[in-house]
Amino acid sequence: MNLTNHFLVAMPTMEDPNFKHSVIYVCEHNDEGAMGIIINQPIEISITDMLDQIDIERTLPLVDPLSLEYPVLNGGPVAEDRGFVLHTIQADYTSSIVITPQLAVTTSLDILAQLGTDKAPQQFIVALGYAGWDDGQLEQELANNNWLTIEADSNIIFSTPIDQRWQQALAKLGISPANLSSDIGHA
Repeated sequence: MNLTNHFLVAMPTMEDPNFKHSVIYVCEHNDEGAMGIIINQPIEISITDMLDQIDIERTLPLVDPLSLEYPVLNGGPVAEDRGFVLHTIQADYTSSIVITPQLAVTTSLDILAQLGTDKAPQQFIVALGYAGWDDGQLEQELANNNWLTIEADSNIIFSTPIDQRWQQALAKLGISPANLSSDIGHA
């Protein structure tokens, strides 16, 4: 099982406050574990404010300042001081992981300096931190009925309002939150 480019959708019964009602985009899943970014937990800082705090030197003029007014997301409880940009592929950046022919995640400062300019990716979200699992840990959480999985949808990542992403991911599965149960069943 490889869940790269899938969503993990938290079951309504998820107890862990880090992941309650979360949707996680899985950036990497292999024999060593998994890494993903929560895409629906905004924090109280805009991208502009974050860039001002870390004093990013901009050499290009801003052409889309509104794109920088979106909130930064809480990407997960691991390395919360580290930034991750999940974006459509437009250019090569240092420290990018290409996930699909359309999506990559980048952790380097060069992409931050281009956000809001004509060199920026067409679509992007910025997150601090990530969610990580050791080998077998995610598989055990799936067996424990903590997550639903579905192939990722870039419309949910980039176009759906943040507060509606969990419901939209469930709707894509054809599920209403009211119809979910915490009981584990076997056919």
